[in-house]
Amino acid sequence: MKLIIQIPCFNEEETLPMVFKKMPKKIEGVDVIEYQIIDDGSTDKTIEVAKKLGVKHIVRYNGKNRRWLGRAFKLGLDNALKNGADILVNTDGDNQYPSERIPDLIKPILEGRAEIVIGDRKTSSIKEFSFIKKMLQKLGSGLTQMAAGSEVRDAVSGFRAYSRVAMIKINVVTNYTYTVDTVIQASKKGLDIVWLPINVNAKTRESRLIKSLFSKLKKSGFNILRMFAIYEPFKTFLYISSIFFLFAAITLGRFFYFFLIGQGDGYIQSVTLGAISLVVGVQLVSLGILAELISVNRKLVEDTIERLKAIQYK
Repeated sequence: MKLIIQIPCFNEEETLPMVFKKMPKKIEGVDVIEYQIIDDGSTDKTIEVAKKLGVKHIVRYNGKNRRWLGRAFKLGLDNALKNGADILVNTDGDNQYPSERIPDLIKPILEGRAEIVIGDRKTSSIKEFSFIKKMLQKLGSGLTQMAAGSEVRDAVSGFRAYSRVAMIKINVVTNYTYTVDTVIQASKKGLDIVWLPINVNAKTRESRLIKSLFSKLKKSGFNILRMFAIYEPFKTFLYISSIFFLFAAITLGRFFYFFLIGQGDGYIQSVTLGAISLVVGVQLVSLGILAELISVNRKLVEDTIERLKAIQYK
């Protein structure tokens, strides 16, 4: 059983030693533990520090750094499979997550109870989070839970463990962040998720990925909607069409009410607006049916990708 512990890094020469301070050297049920960093264009001594700390795998993106966590995670996932990982643990280079809890994080996978384990930071109890940030975290997890159709406690937690099955099945489709993406995918693909309550470490620096709460809300919200549309296309179009059907019912109902009392001549515009809304609603339902048929092709493509991964990383 081989475990690779992955750490996305951008200029983490000062905090990386903190991450390794309580990093487990041996774990029951694991034969080999290796470390991997994904360097997203560091300009300091992150690479040198990582090598001194015993990091075996250095994954670099050859291009301009854009601090895209989703892209970094995808690179690390592919490299972990390439190097024969049975379990991949992802943590952060800013020492936010408790490295000493990694044995607990992978335990459900070793016991066969889960394909993915995610650290639940209990964000409502984090003192460093403002009231607004706590509410946004709760809102984001709630929306992700609605989109995923399963329990979601901490949608954006980056402290995670993935089994080999999960690594092969998951296909990251966003560059911004992989957290919401993979939770929704896992639920739709029938992968079991276990949530592990954890306590985060003291903050060492401000987030480099999130510039503002509004920016985070906008990007995360868009990502949730996009993932829901990908995996539930018919429902997406049906929900949108229901708005037009409701408007059509109101406007047409208004006309017929006044028509029945003999005053319909003054409400012809309601018929026009209602008819237009009804036509739009029907067209959206039709598009939803087509999108659902296209999604069948997506599932077949994903099945093919899984088989190719299984062969490539045998």
